[in-house]
Amino acid sequence: MPVDPPIQGMLAMLAAMKRPSLAAGTPEEARRGFRMLTVDLRPAESILPVRATEDLEVTGTAGPLPARIYRPEADGELATIVFFHGGGFVIGDLDTHDNQCRALCREAGAVVLSVAYRLAPEHPFPAAPEDCFAATRWAAEHVDRLGGDAGRIAVAGDSAGGNLAAVVALMARDARGPALAAQLLIYPGTDFAGGYPSETENAEGFFLTREDMEWFRDQYLAGADPSDPRLSPLAAPDLSGLPPAVVTTAEFDPLRDQGDAYARALEEAGVPVVKRAYAGLIHGFFDLGALSPAAAEATHELCADLRALLERSVPDRDDQGELAGLHQQPAVGRP
Repeated sequence: MPVDPPIQGMLAMLAAMKRPSLAAGTPEEARRGFRMLTVDLRPAESILPVRATEDLEVTGTAGPLPARIYRPEADGELATIVFFHGGGFVIGDLDTHDNQCRALCREAGAVVLSVAYRLAPEHPFPAAPEDCFAATRWAAEHVDRLGGDAGRIAVAGDSAGGNLAAVVALMARDARGPALAAQLLIYPGTDFAGGYPSETENAEGFFLTREDMEWFRDQYLAGADPSDPRLSPLAAPDLSGLPPAVVTTAEFDPLRDQGDAYARALEEAGVPVVKRAYAGLIHGFFDLGALSPAAAEATHELCADLRALLERSVPDRDDQGELAGLHQQPAVGRP
């Protein structure tokens, strides 16, 4: 199907601006440009209300990391979602993904802890996954300050953050903790080897370009082996025993096929998966709800999927019987 009309209008506006490619500038210039689009130009009325927010620091691998807590309009013990922002491991921060965390907090009915991990190229791989795993451990150790329910901790993220959420789930499994109840992977990158058809089909004109992806890769990898599962979770030799996942992709996204491949691999490993493939949408739609009713509906659906996982309360990670039916949930996607 064609690109969602409101999003197509946004893409036309961005094209008319004739912005230089990321590769033409410095990481700091790219960060300023991304903040302009996601923070400076955001109408105040589009910012979603939550009960409360709190800025703090959490423990990272090399020192404290900035973080932000979002609390929903709910009482009692709640689930906790540790969120990692996207931006190719190079750009993005707590503010650029503020509204995404607000949506997740409101729609999933959970406390969200958003973490600002160290960015490349100043801090290339493996700084980001190490920071995100350390922050997830901090969340588990301080869950009484967060949602309060130690049995309902999830990881989530978009794009690069989806990669990091998947990697943290692997790291937590291999380290035998912290126990995670779910993972939400929003159009994640899962395989730095690349070479997927969607990278060519959607190489230009849909916000994230193949040139952008190559630039992010060069900044982040710094010579690391792309087959390292901490870079490419799809390359992990064993995906069994991971927490149930919600995996979403967008039709006009160069990362589409990587997300599809990871969802299939999780299912083949026996991990319960809710797969959502959204026709007409692009990379970044999770933050476009104020512009596009289709993006808003997709965001609502994904948050509801994660909420359903977290409400199932699985005390024993080895007992997946109650979750087997998740494989059968219908997805919205390409025909």
